[in-house]
Amino acid sequence: MQTAPSTSHMTAVRIAGVDMVADLSGVLFWEEERLLVVSDLHLEKGSSFAERGVLLPPYDTAATLARLGAAIVRHNPGKVIALGDSFHDRTAHQRLSGPDRESLCALQARRDWIWISGNHDPALPREIGGTVCDEVAIGPLVFRHEPTGAFGEIAGHLHPKARVSARGRSIERPCFASDGERAVMPAFGSYTGGLNIRDAAFAAIFRTLAFTAHVLGDRRVHAIAAGRCY
Repeated sequence: MQTAPSTSHMTAVRIAGVDMVADLSGVLFWEEERLLVVSDLHLEKGSSFAERGVLLPPYDTAATLARLGAAIVRHNPGKVIALGDSFHDRTAHQRLSGPDRESLCALQARRDWIWISGNHDPALPREIGGTVCDEVAIGPLVFRHEPTGAFGEIAGHLHPKARVSARGRSIERPCFASDGERAVMPAFGSYTGGLNIRDAAFAAIFRTLAFTAHVLGDRRVHAIAAGRCY
């Protein structure tokens, strides 16, 4: 991912020769295709934890959908690809509240919507709308859930985060991880954790530290060399 001039909340990037925009919210937008890409929504993670006795505020799905809705309004895509683990478990869609179900339907209205199957949601039901696929290829890019390191791949699954030192303190934030030939997207869900980009899982994808963490800051996306992170 190579950076170009940015606006206040988005930065132009290039992946496998394709110009896209990395949005501060954590989505990618391919203007030429009017395609918005989002990863790892993990809808209903809060209710999943509640079923196991771990009580979290039950507002994660509403918050996630509201943030996604704002990104959709900002870019007005004709197509959306959700890169897997959109739902936190196999029955999460059954636990959607009425208002959250209506919000999800509204987001899908008047645009094509593709759900990529993930390891948390391998068998998505038809009732959620859209089209379910294992992966999707458009031009030189392939969209899938789990990264393999292939050229032109845009994937999720690993929830990349970068830790940097700033003004004498340590800061850890979600990020896009890319070497310009492939990319791993940050998790979008409100209750999602993250995996440090210095973990061996990223070494298996990028082989070296010659990749960039496009870190989601408070006001803009910061491009930081992976070797500067720890």
